[in-house]
Amino acid sequence: MTAFTPDALERFRTLYPEQPGIVRHGMADHPLLKLEALVELAQRMRPVDVEYNRGDLPIGVDPDATPANGLGIAETIRSIEECGSWMVLKFVEQDPVYRALLAETLAGLEPAVDPVTGAMLKQEGFIFISSPGAITPFHFDPEHNILLQIRGRKVMTVFPAGDEEIAGAELHEKFHRGGHRNLPWSETFAARGTPFALEPGDGIYVPVKAPHWVRNGDEPSISFSITWRSEWSFHEEYAHGFNHLLRRAGLTPAPPGRFPARNRFKSTAYRAIEKARSITGGSRRD
Repeated sequence: MTAFTPDALERFRTLYPEQPGIVRHGMADHPLLKLEALVELAQRMRPVDVEYNRGDLPIGVDPDATPANGLGIAETIRSIEECGSWMVLKFVEQDPVYRALLAETLAGLEPAVDPVTGAMLKQEGFIFISSPGAITPFHFDPEHNILLQIRGRKVMTVFPAGDEEIAGAELHEKFHRGGHRNLPWSETFAARGTPFALEPGDGIYVPVKAPHWVRNGDEPSISFSITWRSEWSFHEEYAHGFNHLLRRAGLTPAPPGRFPARNRFKSTAYRAIEKARSITGGSRRD
């Protein structure tokens, strides 16, 4: 089963790495992405890698206040049509069958990715299963990501990556020190987002750290998120780490540059500091 046709790959080339947009795919009928196959996968996974909760959430939500749905994992998936829930199976590449599926799917993108940002590093997969009307709250992610819509319909609203008024430097720094992916939401942000309607066979490319939120349609949804990191994305992360150290020293550092800025100086300096701490037994003081 071919995930991306030559036309889809050419469309992806026009977007990568900084422009969100729709890319068609051929995975909607894949047997490993059917509901019963996902029940079996979830039961093989470590409980810590299955996150689920009620789906009737606001766009902006404190992750510590996210309500549980009161059900078990298999029961949530099997009753997804009426249980009002949202679920993600995280790091599905830990399962050999799904690791092969992820690798095969991402391999189709390599001709467009490698010439621009180099090797596809830290390849990870996430499968989202959600009830009608469920909300995925406002957040950002550190990976390059294509969300493949498999079943149902949803609307993802994507905001500009690097917009300091939406997600300021200190939010990036907090995230890279282990903070949650969710971001504070304000209705003043709404006009800056671009909504993308997704149906089976649609995928959406989401650039690194582009804030977004999702509203599911009026039927259950299954989506397969295929992600990878690049050398550039790691430089961006480590540059935020170095900026945090500068901020603690009383300075106000300039934010890391977006692609193609490499952020090499700050990245190299931060990794040298972290390496020295690990050798001397020092700890990070956040």
